Amino acid sequence: MRKAFKYRLYPTKAQQTILTTILQECRWLYNHLLEKRKEAYEANTTTLTLYQQQETYPQLKQERPSLKKTHSQVLQNVALRLDLAMKAFFRRVKARDSRVQTDEKAPGYPRFRGTERYDSFTYPQVPSGCKLEGETLSLSKVGQVKVKLHRPLEGIPKTCTIKCDSTGKWWATFSCEVEDTSGLPDSSEIVGIDVGLKKFAFLSTNEAIANPKFFRQDEKDLGKVQRQLSKEEKDTVQRRKRKKMVARVHARIRNRRHNFTHQVSRRIINRFGYIAVEDIHSSRMVHNHCLAKSILDASWSKFFDCLSYKAECAGRHLVKVNPAYTSQDCHQCGHRQKMALSERIYNCPCCRQSWDRDLNASLNILKIALGQQCVEA
Repeated sequence: MRKAFKYRLYPTKAQQTILTTILQECRWLYNHLLEKRKEAYEANTTTLTLYQQQETYPQLKQERPSLKKTHSQVLQNVALRLDLAMKAFFRRVKARDSRVQTDEKAPGYPRFRGTERYDSFTYPQVPSGCKLEGETLSLSKVGQVKVKLHRPLEGIPKTCTIKCDSTGKWWATFSCEVEDTSGLPDSSEIVGIDVGLKKFAFLSTNEAIANPKFFRQDEKDLGKVQRQLSKEEKDTVQRRKRKKMVARVHARIRNRRHNFTHQVSRRIINRFGYIAVEDIHSSRMVHNHCLAKSILDASWSKFFDCLSYKAECAGRHLVKVNPAYTSQDCHQCGHRQKMALSERIYNCPCCRQSWDRDLNASLNILKIALGQQCVEA
């Protein structure tokens, strides 16, 4: 199985200049190859293949000598990225044409990349062009770059991606082939999880996980730096500084949210052997402008993704169920009643029992999951 390892890089100013130059050359090459594909299709309705475009590299290096300052396999990966983007575009077009409804928006064509829209390049065959040597990362055409190894690299490195984030920090991400070992003891505990906005998650064990609301906490700071940014004139040094300040606030929110979802999902995976969650899609729920900000701030999709891959690695059983009526049905007798979002207590007129709304939903989720398992068996 593949596993990613991300490390912080500390290049010197000279190395930062070289890395930035490589990014710009890759960006130019990406835009050039996209333009050639577009011209070929408009002229002859033909599509250039990956290998046809890679065959033009020797001639391009003669016309643009600066391409020679970039490792050859990094340039080959640029063509591969464009080829994957084109295949994804045609796949979306085909999927749209196969559906009955035709009022959907046309699938987006791959875009030409601006200066700040191309932020990474990849060495596809490690250790060719990229080799980790102790506390330094040897990069072809760049040199020895200092790296912070906060954890050891496991398995066999296959690829290495160098990325510059919006705050100007450089990162190296290794994709490694590792053995499929869970290392966790078996657990007989089962749980249903209902996610929400008042509480981030409510477990069927009557345990609640508070919603930290990271974006709400830093919303005032973000608004302050955004107002300062809007007052600066375009294409000035001061505006670039303000823009980086805005990016730092966003990065702080993102990092705290990322850390929270990983820690919560890890605790759940370590404790429970059978986990039932809702099969919800946040992107379909943000059309309600009153709740969109809170839904995106909760980051349910990221939480479910963390649960999914952690459960697969640990050998746990994760089940996704249809969330319809999980909050309206009584988990004991099945009575259904409509409830406003402001009602936090479920009062069943049939059972004459009362439960917390989220607890009832989590119990329903677990009940549905166990019922599906029985049917499949």
